[in-house]
Amino acid sequence: MSTLIEKPLKVNRIETTSISHARAIEDPARAKILELLYRRSLSANQISSELKKTGYKKALTTVRHHLEILKNSGLVEIVKIEESRGAITKFYSTSTKLLAYQAPDDFDSKYSKEIEHTSKRIEKILKGLAPKTTQKKKSKTNEHFNYSQYLIMEIMNRAMTNILEKPIK
Repeated sequence: MSTLIEKPLKVNRIETTSISHARAIEDPARAKILELLYRRSLSANQISSELKKTGYKKALTTVRHHLEILKNSGLVEIVKIEESRGAITKFYSTSTKLLAYQAPDDFDSKYSKEIEHTSKRIEKILKGLAPKTTQKKKSKTNEHFNYSQYLIMEIMNRAMTNILEKPIK
């Protein structure tokens, strides 16, 4: 057998998620629900109406099922419960902003200088963080190393969220 083509592949992205989060948003309707609930609280009926406006025709029972999956994964919470004429209405919201974009084909060439410049500055910060997040205990698996990587990503994620969620002045 002979190799016809081979190219080195450089890792340039790390997705931080848990299996339960990934499973929860694998359905496009659940991802849309997460989008709808960002900075808003809506009832299942309101979510169903909003979904219909965007082309997702889901029965109320299906919306409730999707909400239960999102709630069990920790992506959605009940933020208010109202009682009216003996009926209970739950309102849901999320503290997670789902960024789902398809990068253009020229992304790397268009932004390579900015990425390189900014990456060097951020790398200095991360190198200072790494010793503080690494556990000293050796393990036969990469569990401690992977957790350290996760911890650094989570710190960066929260810092970026703090910056990106501040109102633009």
